[in-house]
Amino acid sequence: MRRRTQPVTTTWAEAFRQYVLTQDATPLYLVGDSLEVLRALPAASVDFAMTSPPYWGKRVYDEHGIGLEDDHREYIASLLAVTSELHRVLKPSGSFWLNVGDSYLGKRLLMIPWRLAIAMADGQGWILRNDVVWHKVKGGPDTAHDKLRNVHEPLFHFVKEATGYFYDADAIRRTPGTSRVVNGSVVSATGVTGVRYRRQIELSTSLSGEEKAAAVAALDTILGAVRAGELADFRMIIRGRQRATHSDSERVSGRARELRDNGFCFLKYHPGGSKPGDVWDILPEDTQQRTYHYAPYPEDLCRIPILATCPTHGIALDPFCGTGTTNAVAAMLGRKSVGIDLSPFYLAEAAQRTAPVEKTPGSDE
Repeated sequence: MRRRTQPVTTTWAEAFRQYVLTQDATPLYLVGDSLEVLRALPAASVDFAMTSPPYWGKRVYDEHGIGLEDDHREYIASLLAVTSELHRVLKPSGSFWLNVGDSYLGKRLLMIPWRLAIAMADGQGWILRNDVVWHKVKGGPDTAHDKLRNVHEPLFHFVKEATGYFYDADAIRRTPGTSRVVNGSVVSATGVTGVRYRRQIELSTSLSGEEKAAAVAALDTILGAVRAGELADFRMIIRGRQRATHSDSERVSGRARELRDNGFCFLKYHPGGSKPGDVWDILPEDTQQRTYHYAPYPEDLCRIPILATCPTHGIALDPFCGTGTTNAVAAMLGRKSVGIDLSPFYLAEAAQRTAPVEKTPGSDE
């Protein structure tokens, strides 16, 4: 099996330059301190970054490095040095996804993820677009008698620019339900027939006769779109019957203004399905059954970030790649990627894990 690792005689910058010029999506692994390696890479050269750095005071990895500081503030400072370089290396259209766990000290939850995120936003110019709750479903064992079990970790999505960054929402939409016709009546994916809305329009004391006629006509048009397969689902909001979804203030809500002006409005579901929410149920078990690396960072945590925010022909980067989970998922999804780690041992496992499968001579596969 062919493996792509940095030759001993090749500098980090040269290895990266050569890799960018190739068409091969086999990950490139660079051995070294993440901060030093990042400093060697050119500015605005990667499209996407995702990582789960060593947690503070949690475990001892193969090599000494970040996570073994005497004080959690030193740990945060070490990570901030790395995120500063990531900000330089990332393209303006890029995204950075960061998963980091918290720690306790003297019964006190240190709030390390949020201390780090706030420092990145306030001091380095990062823009936080989402804070995803990774619900680990089972969580780890917890013998404490005076607190709840910890079963979640944050996953932060940062960008460099408020607009214009790459985001493919259609790549991560859930397959939508389908409408159907029952006894001649159209039924939406979630069972909406329009009968209840018609009755509410008829009985409304908040709509004028003209508004009622317009509402019925608009409802017929929406149901026609559902019947034709142009729309999978919808909700109708009628003045005096339902609230605008998030605010009744006409100053801040376009839907509230529609209710004021027309007496009704529609919430149209995207025909491609809904986007994922910001709470993800993902088991932390290690599907690779690795013997020497104990981070619970799972492959499923990487899929949505890569699909949504790494272009098909882009380059992904993990500055604390360990045994290559981010790189493995990037390769599965057809993206080139670079992994950096201090441990040659872990990178050997990563290279083995992501090596392309060679075809058997004579095979038609």
